Amino acid sequence: MASTAQQVRAYTGAALFSFGFRPFFLLGAVWAAVSVPLWIVTYSFGPGALPFEAGLVWHVHEMLFGYGAAVVAGFLLTAIPNWTGRLPVCGTPLIVLVLVWVAGRVALFVQTDPAWIGATVDAAFLFLFAALVWREVIAGRNTKNIKVAAAVTTLALANAGFHYLHLSSGGLPRIAINGGLATLLFMIMLIGGRITPSFTRNWLARRGAPPPVAYGRFDAAVLVFSLVALAAWVFAGDHRFAAVGMVLAGGLNVLRLARWRGYACLAEPLVLILHVGYAWAAVALLLLGLGSIVPEIVPRVAGIHAAGAGAIGVMTLAVMTRSSLGHTGRALVAGSGTVMIYFLINLAALLRVGATFLPISFQTSLNPVAALIWFGALAGFCLVYGPRLLMPRQSNAA
Repeated sequence: MASTAQQVRAYTGAALFSFGFRPFFLLGAVWAAVSVPLWIVTYSFGPGALPFEAGLVWHVHEMLFGYGAAVVAGFLLTAIPNWTGRLPVCGTPLIVLVLVWVAGRVALFVQTDPAWIGATVDAAFLFLFAALVWREVIAGRNTKNIKVAAAVTTLALANAGFHYLHLSSGGLPRIAINGGLATLLFMIMLIGGRITPSFTRNWLARRGAPPPVAYGRFDAAVLVFSLVALAAWVFAGDHRFAAVGMVLAGGLNVLRLARWRGYACLAEPLVLILHVGYAWAAVALLLLGLGSIVPEIVPRVAGIHAAGAGAIGVMTLAVMTRSSLGHTGRALVAGSGTVMIYFLINLAALLRVGATFLPISFQTSLNPVAALIWFGALAGFCLVYGPRLLMPRQSNAA
């Protein structure tokens, strides 16, 4: 049986559709760069500022189930062939999958009438992708990653629930939003908890430095506890026991992160940024819990933005940049453009979270600034990595 690398080399179509990370990382970044400024225009000037609706409901959905789902798809379509040894999805099947995702973005943006049509088109992508992940994991007998397939399915159900609740009751479907956010946070802890210590170990080994602590019972216990805490927060977020569970989960993840020796990787941005992204996830858990326990001190929305702009924003760009370098045959070196992307996304997250602690008058001034910096980070990814994603893999690189 041909290896994954041999199968990829045998592909002769357009480079953009030779591997899942290429179209989904690029289009996801373009969408994230464009959609946030559109929301900020509506936020700053009101619903009539644009000839189309780009309000809060649309903004929240597109960050979680538009951009978030695209990056998840891009990463897993690239990782699963390595996990299973099966043929990567490329060419026509990949084009179809991308078009379904694009159709969902268009349908919700133009607001189909009746609205359920757009909702159905959008929901189709994650269910289709979940079915694909289950097929690959089962066919490859890769039982270790059944939990990943289950997470993708949960994300699909949260998206469908978002549409159902919004169409039937209006407003922000909080339980579905929390479900989507919790699923993405758990995937960061699950997959980020694999790749962060792994890449750290490789980098430290080349320098003869002590490795991070190997995966063990403590890591498994933290993941299980975090999953239970997140589930309790989704379904009973206003109860004190759920809030306390989130705070404890945040603290446990801080301890888990500390075992990976991120402080020894300050000289390597491609590794360090993974630690920073995971740290944002731990901070998000802490803030989400504290927002329910002491809302007069920690605003509830602070944790939401620490999870969205911080954990999801930083970790997605960390994974996108590293994967785009490695899988296009480039050296794993963070140039000045990549470092600037990391700086901007963290600055945007800090401003967005920090603004929630300030009076409304200050928030209305800082939020557009944070959105502009967010745009800079995602647009920067498109400019720096877009040409690499569109061009064939370099065959002379490691």
